[in-house]
Amino acid sequence: MSTVFYSHPDCRLHDMGEGHPECPQRLDAIGDHLRAIGLDIALDFQDAPQATLAQIERAHTAHYVTEIVDLLEQVREAGVTKALDPDTIACPATLAAAFRAAGAAIAATDDVMAGRAENAFCAVRPPGHHATRDEAMGFCFFNNVAIAARHALDVHGLKRVAIIDFDVHHGNGTEDIIAGDERVLMCSYFQHPLYPYSGAVPKGTNMVNVPIPPYTRGPAIRESIEAMWLPALDAFKPQMVFVSAGFDAHREDDLGQLGLVEADYEWMTRRIMDVAKRHAQGRIVSCLEGGYHLSALARSVAAHLRVLTDMA
Repeated sequence: MSTVFYSHPDCRLHDMGEGHPECPQRLDAIGDHLRAIGLDIALDFQDAPQATLAQIERAHTAHYVTEIVDLLEQVREAGVTKALDPDTIACPATLAAAFRAAGAAIAATDDVMAGRAENAFCAVRPPGHHATRDEAMGFCFFNNVAIAARHALDVHGLKRVAIIDFDVHHGNGTEDIIAGDERVLMCSYFQHPLYPYSGAVPKGTNMVNVPIPPYTRGPAIRESIEAMWLPALDAFKPQMVFVSAGFDAHREDDLGQLGLVEADYEWMTRRIMDVAKRHAQGRIVSCLEGGYHLSALARSVAAHLRVLTDMA
């Protein structure tokens, strides 16, 4: 099985400041662990290209793209940082990193659609699933998964794609972008209540939102996935599956209070692969979202990739 792994050194240069959980060391931890366990030999490593403005505008308003790019260019030229909100901080390297993160998801989609890889994982920062059509928030500037999903629909001509989001936080940005787009089915679970305090009431009929109480552990979340996600996905029959792969529901991660472990991420990935094999010729593009305890993040990404590469 062929799995392409997209990343880029620019993604490490985006830095929101000392002590910020969404830190460059996240990518180091993933790469170091993959090499330590020998899983790197099963991956086809590729550098992410930069997305174009037109590609980004498939998910975001033209006004927002112009506004955020202008702001990030000003930050780059001034050589200073600027807080967009208390959690989301731009630095001089943010613009290039954001273009690479979106570009990775698009290039991975092209590779999988062309048959150059069966599936893909994008180890990128900044993450994307909180970025709405017209607002950066929650560490996110461009919504990488939504951009890639629209690319699959609008450029490759697919009729139906699924987005599966297993981050501990609700992917409010993705929901904002694709709510009402009946070509897309979004399935997610998320701790509730928790930032961004949304998702309990879905914005569209193409959403399967599963709010999870704090301190829920893996067996209960697996039951919810079996009962809520899988029947909807089988009825929808997606031709490609996109994953917002957040690993901050891990029991060691302090940004949430759920109790998942690596075996749960392995199980979820198997269920996602089963859906993709039944309906989508195995086509999966997975993009890194959250996950802030470095060791737990690295181990969980490895569990995810062992399934994608058929090395489990």
